[in-house]
Amino acid sequence: MREVKIDTEYIKLDQLLKYSGFAQTGGHSKMLIQEGVVLVNDNVVTERGKKIRSGDIVKIEDVGEFVVV
Repeated sequence: MREVKIDTEYIKLDQLLKYSGFAQTGGHSKMLIQEGVVLVNDNVVTERGKKIRSGDIVKIEDVGEFVVV
C-alpha cells in the first residue's frame, strides 16, 4: 500500500486526491467523490471537504489505495 505524507493535522479529501496524484485536477477530484467511488476507512464518502487525518486509508475503486501518514 502506498503512503501519502501530510505535514498538517488534516487535509480535505478533494485536496488530498489531487496532492496524491490520484486526481489530475480539482474538478477530477470532485467528480470521483460525487460518483461515490472514494472510500475512507471502508466508508463511501461524498463530501469533498471531509477531513482526512494521519492513519486514514483512502481507496478509489478500481484505481488504488493509500494510507495517510
